Amino acid sequence: MPNPKGKPENFNNPPSKDLTETVTFRTTKEMKDAIKSQDNPGQFCRDAIQEKLDKSTSSDE
Repeated sequence: MPNPKGKPENFNNPPSKDLTETVTFRTTKEMKDAIKSQDNPGQFCRDAIQEKLDKSTSSDE
């Protein structure tokens, strides 16, 4: 039976890091529609959040 949560390697994720956690947040309908219109909405969100975290970390130094 396939893993219902998918394989980490299918999400441009290093194999050593499993995608096991879930984050939920509120947004506008327009933002939700824009995210859902992406080819890979989940990866789009992960990339956007990681980019913001990287900027935040570099500005703290």
